[in-house]
Amino acid sequence: MSIDVTDATFPIEVVERSSTVPVVVDLWAEWCGPCKTLGPILEKVIDETQGKVVLAKVDVDSNRQTAQAFQVQGIPAVYALRDGKIVDGFVGAQPEAAVREFVAGLLPTEAEDTIGKLLAQGDEASLRQVLEQDAGHPGAVVALAELLVGRGDDAATAEALALLERIPESAETRRVAALARVGTSVAGDEVTAELDGLLERVKDDDEARQRYLDLLEVLGPDDERTATYRKSLTSRLF
Repeated sequence: MSIDVTDATFPIEVVERSSTVPVVVDLWAEWCGPCKTLGPILEKVIDETQGKVVLAKVDVDSNRQTAQAFQVQGIPAVYALRDGKIVDGFVGAQPEAAVREFVAGLLPTEAEDTIGKLLAQGDEASLRQVLEQDAGHPGAVVALAELLVGRGDDAATAEALALLERIPESAETRRVAALARVGTSVAGDEVTAELDGLLERVKDDDEARQRYLDLLEVLGPDDERTATYRKSLTSRLF
C-alpha cells in the first residue's frame, strides 16, 4: 500500500497510522535520479506485504517541514516508523535484495498479526482482547475509550478516562477525553452559546476553563470557531 503524504497529513497518515501498522516513509524529489530507481522497488516489495506495511511517499520540495523533522541531509532517505517512533532507516538507493531485508524486519510477528486483525475488527470484544495482550496499545486504548464514551453512562465514561491514562497524551487522547467529560450530544449552535458564556468565567474559574478547553477539543482543529475561541481565551487569560 502506497500513499502520498504532505506536511498537513503527516501526523495522521504516518504518526497515528504507525500505531497499527509499520509505516515506511520515502523522502524523495522529482529531480532525484536515485529516488526514481528506489521508489518502484519500495512500492513493489511493500505491496507484496498485502497491507502489513504501508509506504508513505513525501516530496521534500513541497513538504519542507517534514524534511526538516527528519533532518534530511540527502535523498532518497527512507525511515520506518512504529508507534510514532523511527525504528530503522537508510539513505541512498539500495538494491532489491537489501530493500527486501529491510521490509522483512518490519513485518509483524504472529502475535502482532493477531493484534492487527483484532484492531481491524474494531468491536469492543476485539479491542479488549488486544488490551489483554498489550495493556498499553495506543490504537486499542483510544478506540475502546471512544466506544465506551459513546455509551453515555457514567461507568463507561469513567472506564474510558482510566484507559486513556495508560498511554501518553496525544491529539486523539485529548479529543476522546474531552468527549468523555463534555458528552457526545453537545453540537452546533449550542457549543457557540456555551463557549460565549464560559468565556466570561475562564480567568477565575478552573472548571469553566476546563469545560471551555474540552469544547474546543470536541470541535476539533478543522472547525473555524476553534482558532477564534482559542485567541479569545488567550486574551482573557493574559
